[in-house]
Amino acid sequence: MTLRGNTDAGSRPFSGSGPDGVQIARRGVRDRHVLDPMRRVPREAFVEPGFEEFAYEDGSLPIGEDYTISQPYIVALMIEAAELRPGDKVLEVGTGSGYAAAIASRLAREVHTIERHASLAAMARQRLANGGYDNVMVHTGDGSRNGWWCEYVAPGV
Repeated sequence: MTLRGNTDAGSRPFSGSGPDGVQIARRGVRDRHVLDPMRRVPREAFVEPGFEEFAYEDGSLPIGEDYTISQPYIVALMIEAAELRPGDKVLEVGTGSGYAAAIASRLAREVHTIERHASLAAMARQRLANGGYDNVMVHTGDGSRNGWWCEYVAPGV
């Protein structure tokens, strides 16, 4: 997998007044396996047009359907808490913009994400495809119904 169209991403930390890897680490996220994709995944590719200049501020931004993209620190904290490993299969309920799935995809073998709003799922699917996140599968539906996701839940959960 490669990050198409993002050849400079490895050298670009969070910019502007927003968080960078050091700032997120100061807030308690220490796992370099999490901090690295936080630096490399271009958050501006997951925000609505017109909000790109705010992409690296540590705050949420609107994405449609009265939802927001989570602030970078929260995404990093959640991903670190999940303790993802290279062979893992991940289930994310609530795709939103696809940003958290993109981060998770850099740590896990496979990410399945489900979004109940078809418009958000379609936008996330396109953003993920444009970014080359080939190990992320976006599903449209209610994550609390139909049980299709059971194979992705850890035994005993």
